[in-house]
Amino acid sequence: MLQPEPLRIGQHLLGLDQPSYFIADIAANHDGDLSRAKDLIWLAKTAGADCAKFQHFKASKIVSDRGFRSLGGQQSHQAAWKKPVFEVYQQYELNRAWNDELAATAQQAGIDFMTTPYDDDAVDSVDHLVPAWKIGSGDINFVSFIERVARTGKPILVATGASTQGDVDRMVKAVLAVNRQLVLMQCNTNYTGSLENFGFINLNVLKTYALRYPGVLLGLSDHSPGHSTVLGAIALGARAIEKHFTDDNTREGPDHGFAMNPRTWREMVQRSRELQAALGDGVKRVEGNETQTAVLQQRCLRATRDLPAGHVLKLGDLEALRPAPDGAARPYELPQMLGRHLTTALQLGDALYPAALAVRAPVDASEPA
Repeated sequence: MLQPEPLRIGQHLLGLDQPSYFIADIAANHDGDLSRAKDLIWLAKTAGADCAKFQHFKASKIVSDRGFRSLGGQQSHQAAWKKPVFEVYQQYELNRAWNDELAATAQQAGIDFMTTPYDDDAVDSVDHLVPAWKIGSGDINFVSFIERVARTGKPILVATGASTQGDVDRMVKAVLAVNRQLVLMQCNTNYTGSLENFGFINLNVLKTYALRYPGVLLGLSDHSPGHSTVLGAIALGARAIEKHFTDDNTREGPDHGFAMNPRTWREMVQRSRELQAALGDGVKRVEGNETQTAVLQQRCLRATRDLPAGHVLKLGDLEALRPAPDGAARPYELPQMLGRHLTTALQLGDALYPAALAVRAPVDASEPA
């Protein structure tokens, strides 16, 4: 099967045989404070993230105040917001005058700087500062905008939550027509942090994507508590992982409650690195740390009694016992050993080596010695 094409984001190479790329989505957790946003970049780096990501939106360019008020009440995770949806988006807009300083802070910290843009001005204002783009699930049907971002020629990571296979097919076709550097991310867009959400994550969609879009790198954008979904996604081939990031889950704000914090993020990365090391390359072999135990635990053919040189081996002369030194005859080789004569004597318990045998005219090996 065609392997996903590796792609580069900053100094990181993303590919099936590369370490997973971890994106800390700071999103709105800057709480409107530049110094706080910069501190979160450093915290994300310390916790093991490869990328600190923000979201560039203007309330008037992403939501309709009238539209949300007409829904007859705030729903899902927005039901807990103390202000109308439009006002919350206004409150947590990222000040675009911060762009250069945030990017410089990320460079100082040694972490990639990325964003999710939600309008053309956002793309233009930050294009010279980011090595790649993330597109949120909510814009999967905003194909003209996704194409516009893809035409920058930079890698583009697209989340696919709350969408159908048709939605994904349409988006993938549009992106690949102008940019082959696509990371396709499975996602479940429910931000309540409920444990019930695990029943809707549907990580096996990654298998579908791997078969349907060979050559496309996979990822996971996740909002569930803990990191079990991350481990599962990595096992299924995801190599870009995005989770929200905060320093304090008790802070007031739309994204703090379901975000990872420095402690849980660090544990997630550590467990993920262990898992990916354990996945290996799929080639079955005696591994480097098994060479001694292979000798100790496997069996070889050994003499059941003293056998003189020239003896013709018959049933009953050999038994399968541990250990099995390199080169010693294995139990499955017994039929090939019978009927041949020893060139050197064996004592009781000695291992039989094929090199110590000579070819002899066939005899009836079923007869006892």
